[in-house]
This record gives sequence, structure tokens and C-alpha cells, in this order.
Amino acid sequence: MRVTRQGHPPRHHLDRHVPAADKTPVTPHTLLAPAEQLDWSGELARLEADPSTLQLVFQPIVDVARGVIAGYETLARFRAADGSPSSATPDRWFAAADAAGIGARVEALVVRRCLQLRYDLPPNCFLTVNVSPHLLTEPELADVLLAAGDLAPLVLELTEHQDVADLRPLLDVQDKLRDRGALVALDDAGSGYSGLQQLTAVRPQLIKLDRALVDGADQEPVKLALAQLLGEFGARIDAWLLAEGVETWGEMEAFSRLGVPLAQGFLLGRPAPPWSPLAPEVAARLREVHARGQLRENIVSIVERVPLLPPGAAPITAGITVRIDGHGHPTGLLLPLRRSEDDQGHRVAPVSLRVPASTGIAELARRVATRPEDTRFDPVVCVDDIGAVIGIIRVEHLLARLAEQHEAHPR
Repeated sequence: MRVTRQGHPPRHHLDRHVPAADKTPVTPHTLLAPAEQLDWSGELARLEADPSTLQLVFQPIVDVARGVIAGYETLARFRAADGSPSSATPDRWFAAADAAGIGARVEALVVRRCLQLRYDLPPNCFLTVNVSPHLLTEPELADVLLAAGDLAPLVLELTEHQDVADLRPLLDVQDKLRDRGALVALDDAGSGYSGLQQLTAVRPQLIKLDRALVDGADQEPVKLALAQLLGEFGARIDAWLLAEGVETWGEMEAFSRLGVPLAQGFLLGRPAPPWSPLAPEVAARLREVHARGQLRENIVSIVERVPLLPPGAAPITAGITVRIDGHGHPTGLLLPLRRSEDDQGHRVAPVSLRVPASTGIAELARRVATRPEDTRFDPVVCVDDIGAVIGIIRVEHLLARLAEQHEAHPR
């Protein structure tokens, strides 16, 4: 079953987020790390006296199927006294403010700027801003939002690195904000405190997959299986799934095949001043990937691009590689060694099966099943009409698609 939903992604959101490198869990020890032994009382006083200490950038969130920007995520950046980037990451700044008792005030500073910027958004886009659930109930933060009138097109992204024991005050404020047009997103779904209990209680309109589930998901079917479960759950509560931290086309194509409607990450666009467009070549490839995925009966929908290794060249990746001759025809496979943690590099395998892109899913499954046992689960090579390599089909993806077809058309 795919996780896609009918219609287009939601058109309004709000967020105070940090990039992958900035999202390490905050503990008392992290505030005292050698590189960040700052005079926090002085730094926070400077922030309150000079709001330009805080700067905002915005990372695109992309509608995967249409290849267009659906929204932007607000990311906080802090400056040192001399104007250079602060040695402390944004998470440390917000944690220090929280520890000093002014966390709600600092988050409100970000929210106020987002409230002003929402009027300048491109058409049909939303804006997200991160807020801490345990601070959202504080008057210094809640009153800013409650007094802002119509909150669309903002989404409040609940980001939490600590448990919230009593969700009732949060849910009360959340209901009032929803009545004013705000949507709610839950960050880091699938890890930490953003578990099933919060999902069922908060019932967000947007579920952001934890980066750990996105990283290398095209190489680890179990991650895609968990993403599929979260997507199916989200569809039951009328929520959209967003793959966050996408950095490779392998990851992007895997989530597109799964039907995940929204994605963001360095592959699609880096944080920048408002409002950076989507690169035309990225938009075109997204639409191409989606179009292939719609051909459900054909193997082209599950073809995966992999590196091609010309004669005499050395492998440059730890993933699957196809050896080719001077005409682009496949001559062998290099498959990662994964049986033991001590094994490194690749094993060489023959091209036991090559098929044209027009091959049907069921036909390929029958041919895979008749291969010799030692190559039965090796990738299949897909070729064009002159025999040049297009990509590979993983047997696990083939079986998953076959199961989808059976579920869709049971006999």
C-alpha cells in the first residue's frame, strides 16, 4: 500500500528549525562543550538588546509529485558580537535561553518575524516555524500567536527533546491556534518522544520523518517499511508525510515510489534568504521520477539509478555499481559486502538477468524466481533498446510492488 493521499499537499505551515548538523540532543553537558563555553548570560542579554543577533533563513519544502515548492521551513541562525556566525549551534542557543527562563521569549522573537513574513510568501506556499511544546503554553509565546488573527499559512512544528508529561495544556492551546487557521506538524516522527502516543494525542496535519529514517533508506528496506506505516497512519488522521533531510537521489526516488508527498533536504534546496526557487533541473527530475512511479504495472516504476563503472575504473561508492563496456552495456555487478562488520568493499557478481524497461512486474518476478539459487536475489539490470544500462531493480522492491498489485487486485 502506498502512503500518498488524494489532492495536493497542505498550503499552510510555520517553523523554527535547525539543520541536520544542528539537531544533536541537548543535555547539560552539551551546553558546556569546549567549543561552546560561552558567557551565556552575556550572550542572551545581547540577544535581547540587539534582535539582529538572530537571523532567519528558509529551506524549501517540495511537492514531490508536481516538482514545485509547497512551503518553506524557518531556520534560526545566531551571530557573535563581531557579526560572525556564533560558535554555538541554534539548539544550544534555544536550550540556554530555556535554562535561563527566557525560552518562550526567544521563541516568540522567531514567531513574530514569521508572522510578518507570511504576507510575503509566494502563492500557494506555507511557512513553518518550530516551537517547543513545553513552551507553547507560556503566555509570552502563546499570546503572540493568539493575538495575530488569521494564522494561515503558518504551521507550528512541535519539536521536543524532552518528554511532556501532561499534554492537556498543550492540546488546549493547540485547539485555539487551529481555530485561527494554524496547522500543526510533529517533528522527528519515528524516534525519541515523537512516538505513537504524541501522534495520537496531537493528531498533526504534517508528520516529519526523523532524519535517521531518511538517511540511506533506499539501501535499507526496513526504514521504508516504517515510513510506509507512518504514512498509512497519517492518512487515517488526515496528515501529510514529509521526508526530511533528503540528500541523495536514491533516497528521493525511494520515497517517491512509496508515495510520500513532501520532501526537503540539501538535494532539493539549501537554507537561504527568502524565497529561493527550486532549480529547474531538480524540478524536472522530480516530475520524471513521479511519472515513472505511476507506471505501476511496469518495472520502470522501480528502476533505481546506480553508478556505472567504465572499463579500468575503480569503484568510487560503497553501494551497488554496474560495470559497463565502452558501449554502456552491463558486464558485471559490484555488490556491497554486508554479511560481516569486518567485511569492506564489494563482491563481484555476474549480470544474471537483464531486462528492457517495458518488462511487466509479474513477468520479471517469474524470471527472477527461475534464476540459480546463488544469484536469485542479486539485482536485475534494466537496459534500454540498444542494451545500455538504465539502472537496477532490487528484488526486495520487486516483491513489494508485486504484493501491492495483489492487494489492489485480489483474486
